[in-house]
Amino acid sequence: MAALPRLDLTVHRSRIPANLGSVTTRDASREVRADDLGLASDAAERIWARTEALYRTGTSPGISLCVRYRGQVVLNRAIGHARGNGPQDSDYSEKELLTPDTPVCLFSASKAVTAMLVHWLAQEGRLNLLDPVAHYIPEFAANGKRNVTIQHLLSHRGGVPRLEGDVDPALLFDHAAVMDMLCNAQPVSPGGRRQAYHAITAGFILAELVERVEGRSVRDVLDDVICKPLGMRYFNFGVRPSDRDKVALNYLTGMKPMFPLDRYMKHVLGGSFETAIEVSNDPRWLDAVIPAGNMYATAEEACRFFELLRQGGSLDGTQIFDPLTVHRAVVECGKPEIDATLMMPMRYSMGMMLGSRPFGLMGPSTEQAFGHLGFVSVIAWADPERELSAALLTNGKTLIGNHFVPWYQVLSEIARQFPQTSLHK
Repeated sequence: MAALPRLDLTVHRSRIPANLGSVTTRDASREVRADDLGLASDAAERIWARTEALYRTGTSPGISLCVRYRGQVVLNRAIGHARGNGPQDSDYSEKELLTPDTPVCLFSASKAVTAMLVHWLAQEGRLNLLDPVAHYIPEFAANGKRNVTIQHLLSHRGGVPRLEGDVDPALLFDHAAVMDMLCNAQPVSPGGRRQAYHAITAGFILAELVERVEGRSVRDVLDDVICKPLGMRYFNFGVRPSDRDKVALNYLTGMKPMFPLDRYMKHVLGGSFETAIEVSNDPRWLDAVIPAGNMYATAEEACRFFELLRQGGSLDGTQIFDPLTVHRAVVECGKPEIDATLMMPMRYSMGMMLGSRPFGLMGPSTEQAFGHLGFVSVIAWADPERELSAALLTNGKTLIGNHFVPWYQVLSEIARQFPQTSLHK
């Protein structure tokens, strides 16, 4: 009789210093007093106290958080380490603080940015969102995909939610090979028929679309359309070689995923949870363009992007998107339903995950909110009803741990401290 597999019940945690102030950094030059904006005088401190509670769980070596209200930065802080204090590091590892200036991988929150580049092309009259993808990428029509539209891809209804079979993670660094697989793939359902989260696949197709229409790299398009106009230091796919040593490393924390959660994550990601973390620390990941997964930004930059969208495409006198373009990008594009990949009810727009009531991804009573989750515990969003935008970035990746309630309490506290208006009801 075959022996049962040995269960690994080890709980991987970061070391938490007794004095949290020793690992906390604050961008005081940006923060505006909450009471100067008509908020409770202790609003920022209440939110930060919840963030400290999340950090104390040990499930993320470092956390950065930026929150804006009516365009003003109320909170821009970080706690913990970017490197050297993960569960796998020794007590003697050289530790580097995670600060508000540290670039962190946004993972799937990158999808929202890629989507907005496609919406920008539609705004400029370069494409129509109702066009079939094959109009721009003819080879994509193979094997029954000729009716898949750009809108289908943006709303996770493109019929190609994953790369099938055992895929070598190194394939992610070969854009041409991925596109060849996707163009020759058999759809799991006809375009538009079934909602199934496209964790990696749609990003590659949409980036290819941008490059074919624009005739240049999606990195350059992003730089010219968003990064330079908004004065972003990072906020692009991967990082410059000179910035490699500045990024926050990602760490496996909590318990190692076991059956059935390990199967579930392979179903979503196309690979194991641990492999996804290892790949994200590979130097090739930092050099590559993974349009649905490897954007790097500070929390302030991610928050600034969603503030741009909250304000209808214009920020600090710089207009990038038309208000109608933003509306198309954030309006719900179908009724909530069980997502065939995530196996939970989801609300999507053409490029965003949407909040909900009474509870949603962006906190309680956030049905007007739009944004995106990234690899379990990264999230960036805007909530027009509360006139806020925010980004919560972490470098600890936990599937089984004690962080879910404290993580959601941070979002709940943000929702609680900003009054809802009737403007968007």
